[in-house]
Amino acid sequence: MAKKRPQTKGKQQPQLKDGEVPVVGAREPCPCGSGRRYKACHGRAAAHAVTELVQRPFEDLRGECDWVALRELVPAATVELNLKGGLPEGVPSVTLATVLPMAWPALRRDDGSVLLGLQNDTSSGDISRDLADTLRRAFEAEPGSPVQARRAPADGPRLQDLLDPEGAFEPVVHAGFEFWVQDAENATPEVSASLERANAAAIPTAKLTGVDAAYWCETPEKNHLRWVMPHPEEQLLDALARLHAAGTSGLGEGTRLVGSFRAHGVTVPVWDLPSGVGADDIEKPAAEFAERLAAALATDAPLTPDERRARGGLTNRQVTLS
Repeated sequence: MAKKRPQTKGKQQPQLKDGEVPVVGAREPCPCGSGRRYKACHGRAAAHAVTELVQRPFEDLRGECDWVALRELVPAATVELNLKGGLPEGVPSVTLATVLPMAWPALRRDDGSVLLGLQNDTSSGDISRDLADTLRRAFEAEPGSPVQARRAPADGPRLQDLLDPEGAFEPVVHAGFEFWVQDAENATPEVSASLERANAAAIPTAKLTGVDAAYWCETPEKNHLRWVMPHPEEQLLDALARLHAAGTSGLGEGTRLVGSFRAHGVTVPVWDLPSGVGADDIEKPAAEFAERLAAALATDAPLTPDERRARGGLTNRQVTLS
């Protein structure tokens, strides 16, 4: 009989604690030293952590409702961001942008400034964590280069950890995407083509100045007002139903409250407006509606039959965006 060869044990890798295990490819050996693939070892917990949906990712950020609007409703806008402890060395500014050319997650410009794209697909269920990871990598990117998408570490920081909670959040809505380039004449052909396509598709949009997080937009058939509101959904729907049943939910002649979106944990009522009604025309009616809404929100009496029917109609016309 043939002699059995003595079995030799492979060199054992040092065992790492759970908090020390870095994120690697799913099929790569797990860095913890177990000998198993990452996806069958520590990758299981990491995958669960990064896919668990955070219902209200922008909660506790300054301007939460505007974050939602810029993520879901506004084509072209920018906001200067303020960081805790100030800007990193070599980064003169950080600007949030609704979208960037070629759908880049972020861009480090030639002068070192950073543009962070908001309207991108994210790899986890927490948009805030994905954006924070992209922002941190943008600080380390070479000037003049975009930042590529990746899966954010499950234990990485969120925007709430990086941004100054007392810093202003003041969106600037643009007619087009010229803010992409500092020097349009020297833009690459790819960026120029992307800019032309984006400008052609942008819906004219304006932010109202008299109320928070309300955005007028123009479409070929009619205009709309989409107003992101922070109030608890059930309380807000009750208040809107009271106003609707009383015939006071509109914003002037020819306008109509048609329903609402549900997006990132907040509610976005939507009004149809006549095509001739512009953003300036709706400023005063919106401010007056805000006063009526505040009174309705303060009412806790049971809904009347007419108010319940109005609420049912509003609920049936509600669409979830996220």
